[in-house]
Amino acid sequence: MSTVNLGMPAAPAPVLAPRRKSRKINVGKVAVGGDAPVSVQSMTTTPTTDINATLQQIAELTAAGCDIVRVAVPSADDAAALPAIAKKSQIPVIADIHFQPKYVYAAIDAGCAAVRVNPGNIRKFDDQVKQIAQAAKDAGVSLRIGVNAGSLDPRLLAKYGKATPEALVESAVWEASLFEEHDFHDFKISVKHNDPVVMVQAYEMLAERGDWPLHLGVTEAGPAFQGTIKSATAFGALLSKGIGDTIRVSLSAPPVEEVKVGNQILQALNLRPRKLEIVSCPSCGRAQVDVYTLAEKVTAGLEGLTVPLRVAVMGCVVNGPGEAREADLGVASGNGKGQIFVKGEVIKTVPESEIVETLIEEAMRIAESMPVEDEAGTSPIVTVG
Repeated sequence: MSTVNLGMPAAPAPVLAPRRKSRKINVGKVAVGGDAPVSVQSMTTTPTTDINATLQQIAELTAAGCDIVRVAVPSADDAAALPAIAKKSQIPVIADIHFQPKYVYAAIDAGCAAVRVNPGNIRKFDDQVKQIAQAAKDAGVSLRIGVNAGSLDPRLLAKYGKATPEALVESAVWEASLFEEHDFHDFKISVKHNDPVVMVQAYEMLAERGDWPLHLGVTEAGPAFQGTIKSATAFGALLSKGIGDTIRVSLSAPPVEEVKVGNQILQALNLRPRKLEIVSCPSCGRAQVDVYTLAEKVTAGLEGLTVPLRVAVMGCVVNGPGEAREADLGVASGNGKGQIFVKGEVIKTVPESEIVETLIEEAMRIAESMPVEDEAGTSPIVTVG
């Protein structure tokens, strides 16, 4: 059989809109905004005081493709753990600060790459902007002004009655102006809400008000399924217009799942190079094989493969051959058999019982001949269409 070139296409993948022009800042070694790629963030769920457990979770997040990690700092003991975590983490660490402004300075001194501050619940925050800006500037640390619907400044709640898009944006713009008055510009902004529609409206308004880099998030998005839908809907609406420089998918689930979802959203929009993609039919009365089981077994067998490879698992003769030919690797199944395609060419026909094993073997063979882009162990995309 002749050698088939399965490398990434030479031309850039098409996107729905050019990126909004935002200024670039650095979160440690990761650039955010400007022409930098959209980055994926998550947050540890371990007690920050448990340094080993926190570092272990950060390592798992890094392996899943996380670019930046945030850790909670609710107490002095958590602040005391930051130097060791910041030093040993493989990716930049952001300290998440609420209520106590003294922990902002502790995080900066600890060597964190950035600090997230929530103006709505830090005591007399506006009075300390000058000192915080100076400390961050001296240390080369960036900040995130994180406005949340659930902890909006009481003055704005009184003005608007609830956390409207206008209220979120007014809070963010006000705090940004305070930092800019002190010639501090190394910050990004988030205006999170649990309602994707309100969240999208707020970010659209904010994007028109300045060139700040924007961190996207639907706060308290919910359990894995609901949160994934909410985040994908909101992020897709904004990223498709070029709005958004870094994202965090907030799920009531292990943080690695947040990273997987975030990466898949970016890949679906061609904002991050696509890795492994499984294209499988939803099955119907025409199917002559068990498509569900085939797709699940192929997905499980190829989990962790990071090369850009599209694999089609099709169950009937209507769309099967066409989809299989369009994929890098595919099977068109019927009558208890499967035709195996590699880059549009039928290379063999195998019994149904051997389809999964054959596809996995061929995928591994192809993968060995392709350059690996990175070490991120993302799970396959399962596209049901």
